Amino acid sequence: MASQIQQGDIGTKLLVTVTDAGTVVDISSAIALEIFLKKPDGTILSRSGTLDSDGTDGKMFYIIVAGDVDVAGHYKLQGKVTLSSGSFFTSTTTFKVHCNL
Repeated sequence: MASQIQQGDIGTKLLVTVTDAGTVVDISSAIALEIFLKKPDGTILSRSGTLDSDGTDGKMFYIIVAGDVDVAGHYKLQGKVTLSSGSFFTSTTTFKVHCNL
């Protein structure tokens, strides 16, 4: 994730690492990867995630597009991975989107 995200940014990479009790989960065989963004107004966006490498590091990402961070404020980020054994959510992370002049 960029060190500072501005309102209206496009192309910023949001990175999520899937862990279980502090241990990285191998997501290389995932059936589906999703990343959820919760905007300051409560709107939740569901976006497709992409493996950051081969998946053994548990990392997936999403590149924000126009409209994703169109409001300044605090956002929440959460990942979901679907494996043959079930679906699992990551813990949530909060990040701030800064306003422009």
